[in-house]
Amino acid sequence: MTDTRLSFVHRFEPAPGAGRPPLLLLHGTGGDENDLLPLGRMIAEGSALLSPRGKVLEGGMPRFFRRLAEGVFDEADVRRRAHELADFITEAREAYGLAAPIAVGFSNGANIAAAVLMLRPEALAGAVLLRAMVPLSEPPAADLAGKGVLLLSGSGDPIVPTENAGRLAAILKGAGAAVEHRILPVGHGLSQADVTLAKAWLDSNSAKEI
Repeated sequence: MTDTRLSFVHRFEPAPGAGRPPLLLLHGTGGDENDLLPLGRMIAEGSALLSPRGKVLEGGMPRFFRRLAEGVFDEADVRRRAHELADFITEAREAYGLAAPIAVGFSNGANIAAAVLMLRPEALAGAVLLRAMVPLSEPPAADLAGKGVLLLSGSGDPIVPTENAGRLAAILKGAGAAVEHRILPVGHGLSQADVTLAKAWLDSNSAKEI
């Protein structure tokens, strides 16, 4: 169902049963609220799916925050938009009766998810970050104890250097998150390996929750 009543245009699919954490699906540049729903259904059958559309437009393409160039972020906007997204999560949890979600973000969506973890850690239960990079050059001190993060990077990614992804993993680990970082022999696009690994990781984390 598409909903415009809350602060982000979004799609929401309720869980068919209990027992699995909801997913917050965060698209990449040029995607929208429909983009990652098929992925969410594949990797977390039985989870509620909450999928907002980024509010920033770059050449008509939705994003979750502004960038100055490829790989160069407007960090003031990153911070503002991360708080805006965290506030939306609070709204949606109240509206739909949800537990704290696990973010599943791709590219720009993964970067805003990482920023929310750093700035508003209480908003998320954990995250699957697909092709993420460091969103803030000077991240604040955050307490991510008890939160799991799966970071999937591509060794041939022309946009995200593996060194940058490794630095993000180190920042999240340093804040107390349980980070699993896998570097796959792929580029920036998603692969079947991403689906398989994300599903296995979510299955494992859901089992711990029950």
